[in-house]
Amino acid sequence: MKVADFVEKYAVERKHTDSVKWDGMKAGFGSNDLLPMWVADTEFKAPEAVMYALKKRIEHGAYGYSLTPDSYYEAYFKWQQERYGTELHKEWIRFGAGVVQSISALVNVLTLQDDAIMVLQPVYHPFMHVIEDNERKLIVSNLKDNNGHYEMDFEDIRTKIQTEHVKLLINCSPHNPVGRVWTAAELEKLFEICREEKVLVISDEIHHDLIVGDNKFVSAIAIKDGFYRDNIVMLDAASKTFNLAALQNSHVVIANPQIRERYDEYVKKLCLPSGNLIGKVAAEAAYRDGADWLDGMLGLIKYNFNYLKSQFAENVPEVKVTELEGTYLSWVDMRKMVSADKLHHLIQHEARLAVDYGEIFGTAGEGFIRLNLATTPENVEKAVNAIVKALKN
Repeated sequence: MKVADFVEKYAVERKHTDSVKWDGMKAGFGSNDLLPMWVADTEFKAPEAVMYALKKRIEHGAYGYSLTPDSYYEAYFKWQQERYGTELHKEWIRFGAGVVQSISALVNVLTLQDDAIMVLQPVYHPFMHVIEDNERKLIVSNLKDNNGHYEMDFEDIRTKIQTEHVKLLINCSPHNPVGRVWTAAELEKLFEICREEKVLVISDEIHHDLIVGDNKFVSAIAIKDGFYRDNIVMLDAASKTFNLAALQNSHVVIANPQIRERYDEYVKKLCLPSGNLIGKVAAEAAYRDGADWLDGMLGLIKYNFNYLKSQFAENVPEVKVTELEGTYLSWVDMRKMVSADKLHHLIQHEARLAVDYGEIFGTAGEGFIRLNLATTPENVEKAVNAIVKALKN
């Protein structure tokens, strides 16, 4: 599907629809009169198959306690196996209301108060909040920025695991915000360190369908033919892929039966939600019939990224755009053009944009901005041109 055709068919107005992205800017930015390029959701309707399935289920009229049908597992497992070669089994699967909620639960299942938990910064900021809000000790290993190509610092990871007695590592794969799709070799090296040092791993794979570069996605539980999966809990969802976040349905994949038992006891004790009926209806339909829609979305992301990269290179080459391998989030280095203390003013008051500023992802992100490319080309053009104009004034 051509980009113009995808936009014409699926783009939808979200302003004045109680959208956090469009109608919730005032709390964080002081005004709703900005172009929102921040929250990681999109301006596009879900696939038609999703809307049809939801309409059919809604029209039934009864929304009582419901089971997860076998057809759901079949659709999800087929999607994972055929696209990524990921082997899944029904007994491994648990459901949550979202990946962050599941991370919070797992932090309590897998660690004790004051235990050390590692993240690789800059990284999705709720990781840090979940660790600290649950009274755990945050340990940071900064990714190495090799001229815009980020890599794990394996020596630093091992050293800090040993000196800080780290019990758990939370990894983002593909990585938000730097856009890396970790190779199988990189993940194997990381997981081998964790295995040797007796560190458990949570692998957040919510962006795994959004691959726009050359690296193929490999799930943590498939590395080395599943060798490490007893040491790993994998989390994913259809929500980021198909713009279904408000339907609150995500997967907790636990191959290790001992960890599963501990997780089940914790969920039982707190009566945590196990997904959402409507969310499961939507996700099943998306996994079954959403491939063409996803191809259109990936084409749009590539188009928007290429525009952004080329315009910055042509007009303000000092602005460095990190190559995008996965996610729909562009990581942009503004440090050579504007000082950190003036960046907020330039972006919000001169360019009139709402963006995620790099420092929320850790100190390694200071001077960067994260731009959401899962929007119309018109919005991306407006945002890029506004930044260029503000920088040149």
